[in-house]
Amino acid sequence: MITDVKKTKIKPKKTPKQRLLSVLKTVLLYGFVFLVIYTAINWWRQPVMPANPQLQLTDYQGQPVNLAAMSADKPALVYFWGTWCPVCSVTSPTIDKLAASNDYPVVTVAIKSGSNQELDSYLNEHDYSFTTVNDQDGNIFAEWQGQVTPSYVVLKDGEMTQGLTGIQPLWSLKLRLWLSTNF
Repeated sequence: MITDVKKTKIKPKKTPKQRLLSVLKTVLLYGFVFLVIYTAINWWRQPVMPANPQLQLTDYQGQPVNLAAMSADKPALVYFWGTWCPVCSVTSPTIDKLAASNDYPVVTVAIKSGSNQELDSYLNEHDYSFTTVNDQDGNIFAEWQGQVTPSYVVLKDGEMTQGLTGIQPLWSLKLRLWLSTNF
């Protein structure tokens, strides 16, 4: 009678250092995958500068806004948003801080956010002081082939240097503006 005994290998338990390295490798791998996917989606959804963009706009209060002139000395940030956008309620305070710092010119474009009076009420209610163009019909956003709000465009000398979407922290926006200044 022959018995078949399987030999099982007993794995030694991992040391705390090995477990930490394993967790760290997993986190780095998932972080890298997330970064690649995020970058690809952001690139796909970002606004695209039109062939002949309208860079001379008028804000909701009737004041002229010349994006080419604003971006001549320093890069300017154009922020596409809407009063109806829940994510924009998170990003708009950051844009207001950036605009208030006066480090870089900031112009916002409120997409399909009502009449000038409704927009003024919204801005006052939230204590936003950034320059705002009212894109009542969404034509400006459509011209830039915008797909999602919020969207951002960095202009330098009237030309788009970067486009991005989604939630962006203040440090990220400042870094992108600084990079457009220096590179």
